[in-house]
Amino acid sequence: MLYFAPWKKVAVVGLCLLGILAMLPNFFPSSALERLPSWVPANHIVLGLDLQGGAHMLLSLDTEVLVQERLESLRGDIRQRLRDQRIGYVGLGVQDQGVQVRIREEARVEDAEAALRELTEFVDTNLFTGMGIRDVTMAVRDGNQIVLTLTQEGLEARIGSALEQSIEVVRRRIDALGTTEPIIQRQGTDRILVQVPGLDDPDRLVALLGSTAQLTFQMVDTTMSAEQALASRPPPDSEVMFSIDQPPIPYLIERRILVSGEDLVDAQASFDQRTGEPVVTFRFNSTGARRFANATQENVGRPFAIILDNEVISAPVIREPILGGTGQISGDFTVEQASDLAILLRAGALPAPLTILEQRSVGPGLGADSIAAGEIAALVGIVAVLTFMFLAYGLFGVFANIALLVNITVVFGILTLLQATLTLPGIAGIVLTVGMAVDANVLIYERIREEIRAGKSAIASIDSGFSKAFGTILDANITTLIAAVILFQLGSGPVRGFAVTLAVGIVTTVFTAILVNRLMVSEWVRWRRPSAVPI
Repeated sequence: MLYFAPWKKVAVVGLCLLGILAMLPNFFPSSALERLPSWVPANHIVLGLDLQGGAHMLLSLDTEVLVQERLESLRGDIRQRLRDQRIGYVGLGVQDQGVQVRIREEARVEDAEAALRELTEFVDTNLFTGMGIRDVTMAVRDGNQIVLTLTQEGLEARIGSALEQSIEVVRRRIDALGTTEPIIQRQGTDRILVQVPGLDDPDRLVALLGSTAQLTFQMVDTTMSAEQALASRPPPDSEVMFSIDQPPIPYLIERRILVSGEDLVDAQASFDQRTGEPVVTFRFNSTGARRFANATQENVGRPFAIILDNEVISAPVIREPILGGTGQISGDFTVEQASDLAILLRAGALPAPLTILEQRSVGPGLGADSIAAGEIAALVGIVAVLTFMFLAYGLFGVFANIALLVNITVVFGILTLLQATLTLPGIAGIVLTVGMAVDANVLIYERIREEIRAGKSAIASIDSGFSKAFGTILDANITTLIAAVILFQLGSGPVRGFAVTLAVGIVTTVFTAILVNRLMVSEWVRWRRPSAVPI
């Protein structure tokens, strides 16, 4: 165990130097690091919300919108199926959490039930239990009235699915801002907690998360003007929408959607080559490109509207068919507005609007206090451990202390390289690592003492101490590593921060105890050839 091949010595020393090099940028300001060559590590360690401040938001999913959309969809399905079977009906409408319809002829009620029964089938099956979820139930009242009602379990499943989808959309929007390690997690049945460390523009975040971003392309109805539609009544297949201009301009828009934002595969902020104004360029997938090409071929010379969340962004006239599946959106945007719109379109639409229940900006003052307290705790702990090791083990305690300092340095270096977020619980994980690193050395040294008491020579005792303690150290640290992995997988936020620093600390502890400390002892033995162990 005491013999080290030359390449192993170079590898151990090289890894230690790399860890130190990765940690050093934390002691220099960003302005100084920008002047360094590109190959030199220049990242600072990322501080969490509790250490550097940032934005904290609690969002609520508008479940009423989800219910209404499902009821409208159900009403449309009922209308379509009854028409396909040529069954006459009256009174088709939404009431409470259901849709009711009255069949004109009682003799055809059974036919209507058969036509609508497919709407009440199981819509989801649990992979483990095999049990399905029934979304809709059907009942017949007064002989010829059919009522389809949404079930509670179906609504809960739909809300849960929409919440998970919303979390992914929110994550994509925040990631596009270039922030590091945001915390986005579910709370309860319909809420999302968002924490973005270091964000200096919370209003921009509010604007991004508050927009549903449902993009559609629809034709402008030219059978009458928007003013006439407002004064009287618009055609049944059209509605009046307003533009994002100030003051808003009314447009009469056909309800039929030509292409939706679901067919977009990319959107980027750019500049118009003719006017130089900021625009958003977009690209459809093959399905969207085909639909867009057909729509523009059939409507040359007519205006069409680009609509975002029921607001008209622009309404250009189709001069010629657009066959390439690409286009651009213009609307007197600023550069930031064009960039944010591109982010929204790339991230996709939310299944329902999100309401901001709580919003606050966390200042760095709390972080400064936490860092100061953490530094004091870590310093006191490290000094106490260093003192104990020196008093208990003498020269070998000095070796252990050097390995411990290398351990802490390498931990910070790895966290810096990984750009992992350091939180206050993470600092606690590092302090815990100090104790674990010393524990490994204590196991080795006590084993050496036992071998000396057993009558072995100095070099044999040292070699035996390292070799026999190796298995114990490995077992103890592997079990702790398993716990850290479970904490990371099942935990969130600060718990994950603790798990990351603990896992990194475990790996570096084994490295420094088994290799760094052993290398120093090996070199001392080779140099001194001791007849006794100063332990």
